[in-house]
Amino acid sequence: MAKAEPDDDPPFDWLGNPVSCTDCPHEDIRRQGRCDLGKTCVMDRRGRRIDRFFAANRQEAERYFGHPYFEVRTLAARYASPFQLPRLIGDPEPDVRAVVATRLPLTRVRAMLADPEPRVRAALAGRLDGEALAILFDDPDYMVRLVAARRSPPALLVRMMRDQDPAVRRIVARRIEDYQLVHMIGDPEPLVRIEVAARLPVGRLRLMADDDDFRVRHTLAERMRAEDLSVLADDPDDLVRETVRKRLGLDEEE
Repeated sequence: MAKAEPDDDPPFDWLGNPVSCTDCPHEDIRRQGRCDLGKTCVMDRRGRRIDRFFAANRQEAERYFGHPYFEVRTLAARYASPFQLPRLIGDPEPDVRAVVATRLPLTRVRAMLADPEPRVRAALAGRLDGEALAILFDDPDYMVRLVAARRSPPALLVRMMRDQDPAVRRIVARRIEDYQLVHMIGDPEPLVRIEVAARLPVGRLRLMADDDDFRVRHTLAERMRAEDLSVLADDPDDLVRETVRKRLGLDEEE
């Protein structure tokens, strides 16, 4: 039996009670065809149906800022006038505050950098630039730092080369100025060093020839200048040696 699509679900409110048009406070909207039970309804618990309601009736969004169901407040924040959004800066639901952080002018939301919820700070990281963004380089949550690393100007990423999380350092290795990469060749995480080996200027690749991870050395074998490949000719890994031989054309000669 095929799984029902979301719009096939019967309409229930956020408390699990059946939704009926007789209980709807929007009789005028219903008469105008801007809501549709089971498809476009602010009383429904399904986010898609609530979203459709606010998309068709933006003027009603502010009316629902105090609704007890967080999904209603979150979607209302997406469609409400920005002039009304400061009222939601202190909303108890992080998802609501995250929407506010993405929509209000930056001058109005900088105080939210101290928000206790990482989702809110990550939303801000997606908007800030330069030194303002650098404030989040030391954020206690790695996801916030990850967003900051993806958006930061490469010149500032030197401050994140020693981040405690390997995922953050991988982003740094992909984006930092190439002349700074030499400072990351000894990173404790092989996946970070692979990123370094993929970008390090070819004249400096020999510095990583003794790396203890074959994946790093294989990356070197693919990028090194031909005159430097001899340092990997006797590598203990078959794939690395094979790559060196192919690069040097030794297989063809035989």
